[in-house]
Amino acid sequence: RCDANVSVRRTGTDQLGTRTETKNLNSFRFLERAIHYEVERQIELGLFGLVPHWAKDIAFGRRTYNARSETADRLPSFRDSWRRGRRCIVPAEAIFEPSYETGRAVRWRIGLADGRPMGLAGLWGWWRAPDGREVLSFAMLTINADEHALMRRFHKPGDEKRMVVILDPADYDAWLECPVEQARDFLKPYPAELMVAEPAPRR
Repeated sequence: RCDANVSVRRTGTDQLGTRTETKNLNSFRFLERAIHYEVERQIELGLFGLVPHWAKDIAFGRRTYNARSETADRLPSFRDSWRRGRRCIVPAEAIFEPSYETGRAVRWRIGLADGRPMGLAGLWGWWRAPDGREVLSFAMLTINADEHALMRRFHKPGDEKRMVVILDPADYDAWLECPVEQARDFLKPYPAELMVAEPAPRR
C-alpha cells in the first residue's frame, strides 16, 4: 500500500503485485529513501540478485540473492552498496524455506502472525549494461538464526540456520536514513512469537 509519503518512480512490466516467491533474474519492487523532498520514500523496480557495478554480466545476480550481514561491508559484491548507505526495504507477504523435520525437504510458508506484509532489510545498487542501460538490482540481508525458536527449524540438519531481517514498521524510515555506522543496529531477529509457519508443498 502506498500512502502520501511514497512515490512510484520506476515502472515497467509488473511481475510483482506483492510477490511471495522469486525467480532467477526477475524484477520485483523495493522501497528506498526518496531522492527528492516531496516524498519520504519511493518504490523502485529492480532485479532480485544484486549486480555490482564491476560485474561483467547481469547473470552475476544469480549468486547474490542474499547478503550475509556479518560480511556485507567487506565482500566485494556488497561492500559498495553497504558503504554508500544504499539500503532498501523489500516487501513480501511471506517467505518460503525447506524443513527437514520429516526426513525430507518440505516447503514451508512463513509470515507474520497478524497477516501484515513484511518489510525485509536489503541493499541495492546500479549496474551499467553493455548497451548503456542502467539496471537496478537488490539483495536481502540475512542474519544467523541458530537460536531463533522458529527459523532454526529450517534448512538441512547440520547447516548454519539463517533468516532474513524483518524490520519493525516503526523502524522503516530510520533504516533507510540512518548513518552507515548505525545500520547494524537494525539487523536483529524478529520475535518468533510474532511469526507463523505452516507446510506449503508445491502442487
